[in-house]
Amino acid sequence: MPVLLPSGQNNRRGHIQDPASQRLTWSKPPLNVLVIRKIRDETLLEPFKELCRFLVEEKHLMVYVEKKVVDDGSLMKDESFSPIRNQLCTFREGYDDISECIDLIICLGGDGTLLYASSLFQGSVPPVMAFRLGSLGFLTPFKFESFKTEVDKVFEGNAAIILRSRLKVKVVKGMFQRNEQLFSTQENGIVPNNHINNEAGKITLQLQVLNEVVVDRGPSSYLSNVDLYLDGRLITSVQGDGVIVSTPTGSTAYAAAAGASMIHPNVPAIMVTPICPHSLSFRPIVVPAGVELMITLSPDARNTAWVSFDGRKRQEIQHGDSIKITTSCFPVPSICCHDLVYDWFDSLAQCLHWNVRKKQTRLTDASDSSETEN
Repeated sequence: MPVLLPSGQNNRRGHIQDPASQRLTWSKPPLNVLVIRKIRDETLLEPFKELCRFLVEEKHLMVYVEKKVVDDGSLMKDESFSPIRNQLCTFREGYDDISECIDLIICLGGDGTLLYASSLFQGSVPPVMAFRLGSLGFLTPFKFESFKTEVDKVFEGNAAIILRSRLKVKVVKGMFQRNEQLFSTQENGIVPNNHINNEAGKITLQLQVLNEVVVDRGPSSYLSNVDLYLDGRLITSVQGDGVIVSTPTGSTAYAAAAGASMIHPNVPAIMVTPICPHSLSFRPIVVPAGVELMITLSPDARNTAWVSFDGRKRQEIQHGDSIKITTSCFPVPSICCHDLVYDWFDSLAQCLHWNVRKKQTRLTDASDSSETEN
C-alpha cells in the first residue's frame, strides 16, 4: 500500500507545507495493478500488450483489466498474447468492486482515462500513473516511449505526487420520481451502490467527481433558472445556459472554455462558473474548499434542468430535487513525471498553448527607440 510522506515536515503553528514535499513511498511492494485503456482506439493495442506483458512477465504482478477491453476482437485474434491474456483479472463496471485490492492504477490514453479511473473508486483512490496516448493529455504527463524506466522509478518509490481534490456530490430526488428510478435500476439488473433510499422515501445519488458538475438547460429553448446556495444561504439565481461547479483540476476543462481562471490543482478551492449568463456582471467566482454548495430549480423556472458528472451519468433535475456539492475527503493521488509545478505549466504550454504568440523583435539601437517615441 502507498504512503504519502511530507519531507521535512514542520509542526510549528503557522507553518505552510511546501506542496513539492508530497512524495509517494511504498510500505510494501505493490502487488495488484489496474490498467485502464482507452477503448475504440486501435493505436493503443500494441502499447497495451507491451505494458501487460511487462507487468506480468517481468514485474510478476497481478494485472486487472476491464472485461470489455480483454474481449476486444483484435486482442482475441493475437495468439501470441494468449498466455498473458489468460493471466489477466477482469472486472465489469457497476458489477465488480475492485476498490479494496488495487495498489496502483496505470492509464493509457487521454484525460478521459483518468476521469474514468476516478469514477471506479468512490472512496480512497490508489496512486495513478497516466501515460499520454490521447488527443489532449492535460492530465497525463508520462510518455510511453520510456514506460519501463518510468514504471520502475515509481515502484522504487519517492515519486512526486499531486493530490487532485474531488467533489462529493449528493443528488436527492423528489418523492414523485421514486418509483420511476427504482424501476429503471431493477430493469438493468443491478441496483447501483451509489443509490440510497433515505428515510423520507427519496432517492439519493452519491458520487465523487474529479473535474466538474455541470447543470444546464438540456434540450429546452428556455433559459436555465436555478438557485445557488452557499452553506444554506441563497447566493444568487443563475439565468443562462447553466452553471459549472469545478475542482482546480477541472478549471482547465469545461470551466476554462466558459471563461474561468485556470487554478493549480494544489490550491484548495471550488470554482463556480456560469455558462452564457444572461447578465453582464455575473463573473466566475472561487470559494473555499469545504463549503457546501446546493443547487435547486428556482420556484418560477419554466423548465427542468439537467446535470452531469465529469460528462457522465446525465439526468434530469425537477422541482423538489437538490444537488449538494462539497470537497471530498478522497482526492486522486496523481503521480508526477517531474514535479507538480513543472508538469502543470508544461501541460498549459503543450496542450492549451497558453501564452503562445509570435515574439516581438528587439530594437537594434537607441536611435530606433527615439524615432518611435517622436
